[in-house]
Amino acid sequence: MSSPRTETAPHAETAPHAETAPHAETAPHGATTPPAPPVDALIVVDVQSAFVTGDGAVPAAERLVDRTTDLIARARRDGALVVHLQNDGPPGAEDEPHTPGWELHHPVEPGPRETVIRKPHDDGFEETALGVVLADAGVRAVAVCGVMSEMCVQATARTALARGYRVVVPYDAHATQDVPAVPGVSEAVPAAVVSRVAAYALGSDAEVTVGAADVTFTTPAGERRLSP
Repeated sequence: MSSPRTETAPHAETAPHAETAPHAETAPHGATTPPAPPVDALIVVDVQSAFVTGDGAVPAAERLVDRTTDLIARARRDGALVVHLQNDGPPGAEDEPHTPGWELHHPVEPGPRETVIRKPHDDGFEETALGVVLADAGVRAVAVCGVMSEMCVQATARTALARGYRVVVPYDAHATQDVPAVPGVSEAVPAAVVSRVAAYALGSDAEVTVGAADVTFTTPAGERRLSP
């Protein structure tokens, strides 16, 4: 996976601006507050074999797989759009295309509400069809989960915010690796800290203290318009 890309993309006029929900910092997991409004798309970022199995797995791989499995199942059940982003790593990387590590961990159910989008950059919108897919479906709000928190998850969520989507990044459904110590620079930084800081850095417009179990789903507006 490449280095972090946090620059925001140009504003996309085709993506409708969603109503702003109360910031999740005021409603931590377990608080007795009204649930956040549902999202109509789930973006599963780079949950590929190299990152959740074997020696290269992120420290929180078991929890991540558990949470993303649940999110995908409920998104399908409730008619939300499910997008699996699949990173194409460079030659020799653990996620080099068509190697075992590149394969998606979760089985995909291809159809009008579920698709796989391969990506060459951290940002899932850059040089991909993601923006068109979301806009065509009438999506207004997205939940973003997967790996790595400070790289592809943050970059994709940041661009979704810039394009006017309401964005939920469930705090227990994204993960990364520990940052190793560098003499004279810093001690090692635990993966859990890196994940928390990466989500917090998205700012007050993103909902980052909502748990995966509290994310709810609905059918995108575009599909509701087509319903009989």
